[in-house]
This record gives sequence, C-alpha cells and structure tokens, in this order.
Amino acid sequence: MSKKVADQIVEMLVENNVKRIYAVTGDSLNELNDAVRRSGKIKWIHVRHEEVGAYAAAAEAELDGLACCAGSCGPGHVHLINGLYDAHRSGVPLIAIASTINTPEFGTDYFQSTNTTRLFDDCSCYNEIATTAEQAPRMLQTAIQHALHHKGVAVFGLPGDVSKMPAAESATAMHNYRNNPIIRPNDAELDQLAEILNAHPKVTIFCGTGADDAHDQVIELAGKLKAPIGYSFRGKMGMQYDNPYEVGMTGLLGLPSAYHAMHEANVVLLLGTDFPYTAFMPTDKKIIQIDLKPERLGRRAKLDLGLCGNIKDTVEALLPLVTAKPDDSFLMAQLALYEKVKENLNIYVNDRGEKDRISPEYVAHTIDKLAAHDAIFTVDTGMCCVWGARYLNATGKRKLLGSFNHGSMANAMPMAIGAALSHPDQQVVALCGDGGLSMLLGDLATIHQYKLPIKLIVFNNRALGMVKLEMEVAGLPDNETDMVNPDFALVAAAMGFRGITVDEPHELEPALKEAFQSHGPVLVNVMTNPDSLAMPPKIEWKQMKGYATTMSKLILGGKMEEVLDTVKANYKHLSELL
Repeated sequence: MSKKVADQIVEMLVENNVKRIYAVTGDSLNELNDAVRRSGKIKWIHVRHEEVGAYAAAAEAELDGLACCAGSCGPGHVHLINGLYDAHRSGVPLIAIASTINTPEFGTDYFQSTNTTRLFDDCSCYNEIATTAEQAPRMLQTAIQHALHHKGVAVFGLPGDVSKMPAAESATAMHNYRNNPIIRPNDAELDQLAEILNAHPKVTIFCGTGADDAHDQVIELAGKLKAPIGYSFRGKMGMQYDNPYEVGMTGLLGLPSAYHAMHEANVVLLLGTDFPYTAFMPTDKKIIQIDLKPERLGRRAKLDLGLCGNIKDTVEALLPLVTAKPDDSFLMAQLALYEKVKENLNIYVNDRGEKDRISPEYVAHTIDKLAAHDAIFTVDTGMCCVWGARYLNATGKRKLLGSFNHGSMANAMPMAIGAALSHPDQQVVALCGDGGLSMLLGDLATIHQYKLPIKLIVFNNRALGMVKLEMEVAGLPDNETDMVNPDFALVAAAMGFRGITVDEPHELEPALKEAFQSHGPVLVNVMTNPDSLAMPPKIEWKQMKGYATTMSKLILGGKMEEVLDTVKANYKHLSELL
C-alpha cells in the first residue's frame, strides 16, 4: 500500500518526538487515526472531550517541549478552543490538528463545516489549512517550527480527503531546527543596568517562570545585592527552593511579605515575568524589566529601563558588573516579615476545622507534606489556586501546572492526564475544585481506561468559592454560586477506581496516605469549609467596604447564620486587618 498523507503526518510527528495524539476520533480524523494504529510508534489517547485533550496535550508540552492534540470537523474544533487558548497564552508549544470537511465541500455550508482560519486565529501563532498533498508536509513542518520557536499553538488544518491522498515528497527541508542561542542586552545596556543596581541600597527582585532556568544565577545576584526575591505563582517552583532570600508571592494569591518588599525597595528588578496585576505593582519606584519577548516590556508598569534577554544569559553577564553591597538591613527586615507571615499561615493549618468544614489550608498543607519530592501538581483555577500557591512548596524537582494566564475552570484533571501519560514514573496530584471537576467529569473514564495513577484531591466546598468571594468584595450577596454535588467518591467508583470521602479532619491524613501509596488512580473527596476566605496581600478600602455591605445585606435578608459562619471561619483574617 502506498504511503498516504496521514502516514506522512504520523512519521513527521514521531520524528519530532511526539508520543501521543489526544483526540476524539471520527469522520475526518479516521484516516489519521488508522495511520497511528498502523505506525505503532505513537499512541492515540481517546479522551471524552476535546477540551480535555487540549489541556492534557498542553500539560505534556509544558513538561516535555512539544505535544499534539486533534479535533474533527465542526464541534470537535470548537471543543478544542478553550484548551488551545490556555496553551497559547501560556507560551506552550502545541500542535493542534484540525481535521475538517472534504475540500469539494468548502464554502457550501456543508454539515459540520467551520472556518478554521477564523476560528483559531486568535489562539495560535500559525494557522493554515492544507488542500493538496504537496502542501501537507510543508505546512506541518512550518507549524512545528512556529510552535517550537514562537512558543505557542500551531494549528494544522487537514481536510479528510487530503489525509487519504497519496503522499508527495517535499522539495524543502523537513527537519525541524531546535536552537538555543545566547540572548542578552548589549554591553552598554548592561552597564546602565549595573549602574542603577549599584547606586541604590534597597533592591527587590521579582521573578516569573522566565527565570526558571536561572535559579542559581538569580540567587547569586541577590546575594551580591542583598535583595529579597519574590515570585509569581507560575515562577514559584523554579525560584522558591534552596533560596535564602525568598519572600514569597504577591498578587491576588500572594502574601504581604512580597508586596511589602516591592513597595519598600528603591529599585524593583523584574526578571522573566509578565505579572498582570498592576494594582500590586509600586508606582513610585525605579522599575527595571528584563524579558525574552521585548513586546512585553512596560505593559504592566512604567519602566526606568526595559531590556531584552534570556534571564540566565543576562544575569550571568551582569554579575561581574555588580558591586557587592555591605548593608543587608533591608534584606533582613524583609526576611523577618516573611517569617511572621509564614507563622500566620500556620494558624490556619493548626485550626483543622470540623466535620464537613475541614480547613482547606490544612488540606493543602497535608498534601504538601505527604506528596513526593518530585511530584507534579495541577491546580484548578479559583480557591484551589490560592491554597496551592500558599501551601505547596518547591523542591527543585516538583512541577506545578495550572491555567495561570487564561484562568479557566476545569483544567486540573485534564492536565493531570497529560502529566501522568508523559511522566509515568512521577507522582501526579490534581487539586480539583468541585466546580472544575464537575465541568469535565466525563474524563474520569479516561483516567480509568488508561489506568493512570493520578491522585485527585477534590476541595469540595459546595460552591464556586472564588466567584462567591468576588461578589462579596464587590458588595453583592452571592447568588447562584452554591453547588449541589454528587458524591464524587461514588462517581469515581462508578468510573472504575477508588474513591474516598473525608468529612472529619482527623480522617484526612490517613486518607491521603492511602491514596498516595496506591498504585492506581484515587479520588479523595474532602468536605472543606465553604466559608474560608482568601485575603490578598493588599486590602483595598473599597473591598472591605464591599464586604461589609454584603454582610449587612445578608443580615437584612435574614441570613444571620451565614454571616456568623463566615466571620467565625475567618476571624483570624479579619483580625489582621484591624
């Protein structure tokens, strides 16, 4: 049998070390599916929903450098969209194969037709559709190059009839070039940067995920500058461990210590971060930003200096130009505050809660204590992000995946699927919200089908907790945020694997130990306190006013018991604000 375009596509993916295609097969994808079967060198992962496939592939790509998902014509394309948006905004190199209707039917409003160019244009760095056998290999090669070097989603459109055409050899190179150039500011710019850092006694460094590979260099720089180091949520696992200068996170999920260190400094040095929350950024300090993508410079704060460079290359070149500061009083003051902040966090861990109202802080702390040294964590957007941000600690080998830029619900379980398939020798722990898990519940069946040893920890607070808090600080009584959930442990059992419900604090640690020691998938359904709040490091007066207004409205509406439950659950938070 002669080679088809579908066979050629599979060969090219295999040559680029793609191990899996996450997809729901059907109609226009069937030729590609059959080529995967005949190849035997790549695996078709049958997810129940294409959004799950996109998230799973995105997790694999973030961990390993490139991955692939696919969607069949029409609804399959639309289902991919959310996961592709997340991957693209996170800078993840991902190939999305959008198979579509046969080419003779283009432009005729045919069954399940979509305009893939329009549909995917806003969530991709490459988006083309092949209509001939000659185009297919060249377009796929170009798509892979774009995904790798632009670090984003590349969409390769593949009509069903093209996939079964006889393959045509390409006249152009089919090899994909993976380069690792040295990129740093020029010497004059480095001199200017060093002059500012040397001239000011109080410098704070704030790192994003762009500094992950520069851990040791940033630590050395902080030692010379006597500078505290803060970090974004996405930058935490790369910067927190073995770091004597760390003061935690800032932002909506962060801690007062990092916020304080940035606002008390003379100079704030931003390294590899596109931190979006301008309200947490000082406005009366010298701010220097260094990023590999110069289009990001200055879009979050007014800069005194904006430089383009890889953080590791840049800091290595900068270090000889920086004069070691003799005075460490600023650093020591920030570290002392950080220690107090950590003590305050332990208050919430020690207060473990009560029946059906287990403290989520205690849950996150216990997960951190029991999880493997090299665990891969995935966190749902919302309150799970808060508890993960504050209580999961880096070791230098742990990874943390989430929807940090797109902020989508329901990402934790699908990302855990991709992590578990691509890293079968590492523990994978998903911190799931009840709302997020409910949204894509069907793919628990995928976990069972592939016997993935994922540990799903459900923070079951019976509400859309973050949305509830958002409404309250805006002065609005929460409305339709409550959730009537199934028994998630029984759902897991119905799907074919172990489910455990924990409703008493003393049951939590034994249940987690049992789950983590199990060789297969386990879902632990923890009944957490729905009234636990997540106070940001900077409390605006309008937020407190809004919160007080909400409580007043609830009292006037006859919901005094709910008000008392909230105050009781968060009196420690509230006392810190007085």
